[in-house]
This record gives sequence, structure tokens and C-alpha cells, in this order.
Amino acid sequence: MKKIVESTLQGQPDKVCDQIADAIVDEYLRRDPEACVDVNVMGSHGMIMIGGEVTSTADFDVGAIAKKVYAEIGYTDEIEVFTNIEEQSTEMKRSARGVQDTVVVNGYATNETRERLPRGLVFAHNLARRIDDLRKTDPAFSWLRPDGKVQLITEKDNVTGVTILASHHLNIKDQEVKTAILDRVVIPILGEGIQIFINPIGAFTDVCFRADSGVSGHKIHVDTYGGLIPHGDGVMIGKDPMRAERAGAYLARFAAKYLVDQDLVQSAMVQVVYTLGRSEPIHLHVVGMEEKTRGSKMDFTNLIKQQFDFRPEAIMERLDLRKPIYQSAAVYGSFGRGGFPWEQ
Repeated sequence: MKKIVESTLQGQPDKVCDQIADAIVDEYLRRDPEACVDVNVMGSHGMIMIGGEVTSTADFDVGAIAKKVYAEIGYTDEIEVFTNIEEQSTEMKRSARGVQDTVVVNGYATNETRERLPRGLVFAHNLARRIDDLRKTDPAFSWLRPDGKVQLITEKDNVTGVTILASHHLNIKDQEVKTAILDRVVIPILGEGIQIFINPIGAFTDVCFRADSGVSGHKIHVDTYGGLIPHGDGVMIGKDPMRAERAGAYLARFAAKYLVDQDLVQSAMVQVVYTLGRSEPIHLHVVGMEEKTRGSKMDFTNLIKQQFDFRPEAIMERLDLRKPIYQSAAVYGSFGRGGFPWEQ
């Protein structure tokens, strides 16, 4: 069975919006660790629009954060920023100690790779990161632009095909782009003997909000497990870590990884369901496992319930989530990388 996964370069329009949204979350947490934040970002043709609800003692120029992130990603064109952020409604404040929406999150881990992620997804993120690293650090690749995407096809755990979209300046020929990406990115990571498409329709010079629009939260499959397992209905991006969409997803991943790290299963998915106004999940179940123990079957659902407290306030304490670390998690996936407490 063929599996298809996707990653994005740092400057892909949806991912630009994601990084801006989480940079805003980080700035609120830096100034007010108790801030309640839920912001959304949209970019389109020379402008960025930021909206949402925030309850916080912090006060800063949100538009300046957006422009700073946009420039740090590598874009030099002028961008106009509009903001419309209001205080949370009375109803939302009233449910602040519980969950503010109906939320489904899934956490997954597999022993396929040391990252505890599917092999194809690890390769896709590595390809995207490699292109961005070359753009930033190698003068020979100064012609690269930040926009781009990676799509990878695997079959029986082998990579069979890859498509790479890599944006570039006007002054470089299409064939030069293809040769450079093939020699310095694809072959070193994937080897030869696979189907390869690099900028298959030719030049890619109209980039990001000059040519396209983007919205935060659109790339949830990139943030989680590449679309290889159900990713639930909760978007982490732009939300403070007290929100069940974020805290629950992190602990579900942490718990699934625990089962794999303890050598109890080859893979595991932990599904958690929250409802409005309650801190305790109304449903928690471990599914999709390949058990490694012999003899009588273990009750993995009960084991996870005993080992982990899935109330958002308990997750905050266990994983120390009030730190401003989320912008860096908004590209190349939130899982499988060191430096984040849910991966320790």
C-alpha cells in the first residue's frame, strides 16, 4: 500500500501564517505566562490579517511581530498588517478552567525510526529542512527563495517517489535548480533509483503572498503525523498551551511514545476526547497497536489512564508548557525533534 506524506519549506504561505501565529503566542507567554490566546493569521497578496481572542495583561505591537517573522523567514517585500484581536467572551472566560471547545486529539509513535515517527515523514521533514539550511548557510544556494514543498511516496517502507517544489530567483535557469536540488538534497538523503520530480512545471519565482494566500492551521497534517493516522479536529497553532487542542495533543504523543519506548508495542495511537467545560477527558483509548508482549494481552488503555493525567492543567505542570517555545515547533512538524518537553 502506498503512503503519501508532505512537508513544507519555512516560507510556504500556510507555514508563514503558522509561524506568525505561534510567535504571537510566544510573545504573550514571554510577557504573561498566564495569557489565554487564540489567534488566527491569514496572508494574501501584500497583506497579513491577524484576528482572534486574547485575555492577558501583556500589551505589545502584534503587527511588528508579524513583520519581524516574515523578514526572518527570508522575505524582503513590504507587507501591510491588519489586526483585530478582542478580549475573550464572558462564556469563554467562564469555561477557562475547563475545556473551551469539543476537542479530539490523537498521539502516535512507532519504532520504525529513532524519531518514533513513520520513516517517510522523517524523510520529508529532512528534505524540507535541508533545502532551507542550504538557502541560509551556503552562498552557492543564495538563489533559493523560502517558499516550497515536499511530497514523498513510500511503499512497504521504501521511498518510491518524491516531488520537490523549490522557489528561486529569476536569474537562475530551471535546469540548474533541478541539478542542484538533486545533487545536494535528494541523493544525499534518499539515494538514487526512485521517481523524482523537481519543479515539474518549470520556474517557481512568484512566491508566498505575492502569488498565493495562506491561513494558519491549514497544515495540521504536517504539524502532526503526515496524514498517516487520524489527526483529530484540534488545531494547535495560535493557541496557548492550556488549550486542550495543544496540551492534549502533546501528552497523547508523549504517552504513545512511552508505550513504544518501554518496548511494549511496535506502534501505538492514543486517542483523547474532551468536551466543553470539563477538564477530564470524556474518552481515552489506545488503538492501532502491534503488541510485543507475549501471553495475556495488556490493557494499554488502563495503563495510560494510570500513568498520565490528561487534564490540561496537569499536562501544563508535567510538561512545563508555559515557556515560549512554539514558533520553532510551527515548521518541520511538532514531533520527532529534540528540545521539546513532549519529546523527552
